Formats: sequence, structure tokens, C-alpha cells
Amino acid sequence: MAGKTTDAYNDQLKREFGELIDSLNLKEQRSKDYLRMRWLDQVMWMEKRAGEMRDRHRRMRLNVIICSALVPIIVALNFNQDKEVDKVLKVTVIAISAVVTVSSAIDEFYQFGNRWYSYRRSAELLKTHGWQFFQLSGAYRNYKTHEEALPVFSDEIEGIIQRDIEIYVAEGMQQLNAQEKQPELPQTEQKL
Repeated sequence: MAGKTTDAYNDQLKREFGELIDSLNLKEQRSKDYLRMRWLDQVMWMEKRAGEMRDRHRRMRLNVIICSALVPIIVALNFNQDKEVDKVLKVTVIAISAVVTVSSAIDEFYQFGNRWYSYRRSAELLKTHGWQFFQLSGAYRNYKTHEEALPVFSDEIEGIIQRDIEIYVAEGMQQLNAQEKQPELPQTEQKL
């Protein structure tokens, strides 16, 4: 259900921003094309990525929370009289503990939480500059027309996108470094 709500919000956002872009009095069509293909496209992309990262982060964290709570409950059941049940409980505790470890490691390795915050921040910055540009307020209050404000707006938008790219590259380098630091498994273990 959350996916449908998010899609509806994104569709509404794209439609409303598209209408605002169409209503601007800009001399050249390429100015509106820039707003649509660069600014609006980036807003929508960041919104989508922020939602994906949020959902992944929450799934991993919920796995950790729920499974971490289950382990002590299962251990406390203590069915020592029945060896078969005891064996199943031990295997279950090991499996659930593995889910906790793997979920936590995946979330940490891919930095879903940090990426969520980064994409959310960038999306909100893009939207804030968009609203200020449309209203000729904030950083654009000293301009009489959107035509005059567009070069400054473009510089701000490109700066936000550039910072996002720098963060993405830095995260990629961290992941590569983390992979390189992991000990290599012998050839036979790699095939398993």
C-alpha cells in the first residue's frame, strides 16, 4: 500500500511541477526543457532513490530488531527433555542469529540509511530551490523575472547535483576499500 501512496505522490508532484514550469514566462523553450529534463528529472530521481533506500534500510533494521527479540525467547523455552525439539531450537537460534548478522552487515555495507538521508537531503534542496525560483523568493528575490534568475538557479541546481555525485563516488570508494580489506577465501571455499 505504501508503494501506491508514494507513486501517487510522485505523480502528483511531477504533474504540479510540470504545470508550474509550463506557466513560466521564459523566452526560450530550452529554458523550460532544462527545468523539465534536468531539475524536475533530478527531483523525481532523488525522490525515488530516497524512498528505495529508506525501504531497504527499514527492512534490514526490522529484520535485526525482530530476530534479535526472538532469539532470547526461543532460548528461554528450554525443551531439554525432548532431544529432537532441542536440536530444532538450536538450529533455529543459529539461523535467526545468522539473519541478524547478515541483515546488519548488508545494511552497514550498502549504507542504506546514509544513502537515504543523502538522497532525501538532495531532493529537498532541489525542491526548495525550485519553489524559491518559481516564487522569485529566497536566493532569487533580487530578480524581476524567471529569465534573469535562471542562470543562478541553474548554478545552484548543478552544485547540488555535483555534491550528490561526490557523495556517491565517496561511498563507492568506501565499499571498494571495504571489499579489498576482506581476506580472500581459498579457491575451494569460493566455489561453495
